[in-house]
Amino acid sequence: MSNWKSVDEILDFAIKGEEEAAAFYTDMAGRVEKEWMKKAFLSFAKEEQGHKAKLEAIKSGKKLFPVQKRVLDLKIGDYLVEAALTPQMDYQDALIVAMKKEKAAFRLYSDLAESTDDPELRNTLLALAHEEANHKLRFEVEYDEFVLREN
Repeated sequence: MSNWKSVDEILDFAIKGEEEAAAFYTDMAGRVEKEWMKKAFLSFAKEEQGHKAKLEAIKSGKKLFPVQKRVLDLKIGDYLVEAALTPQMDYQDALIVAMKKEKAAFRLYSDLAESTDDPELRNTLLALAHEEANHKLRFEVEYDEFVLREN
């Protein structure tokens, strides 16, 4: 990842990643049978589209400032095996998929931040990593409340 030729290259790569994440969640919404799960996946897709919009705004000159507060990591997603992506997947598997995706996005933005010498871009990428960590935490809390406590 350290072979970027420009800030625009990094941003384009991140924008493509957000497009792929939104498409993934939209596809998942079409695969599940339960209406409330469809809504949840469409909500995830909308959040990823929001990230894409932020990146595009940054590319056109807007600044995003870093967040000073660390995000709690329950690490629940770190110890779960990959869930099978099927139309009949249950809520537990859907949450596992979401946690894994958000963790990967967090790592991506953290690695991209490390790959640039531009302090403003680094701050922007770290802010986006922070948002992804917040998403993962939200899924971990949901998993803790609705899966672990039921078992």
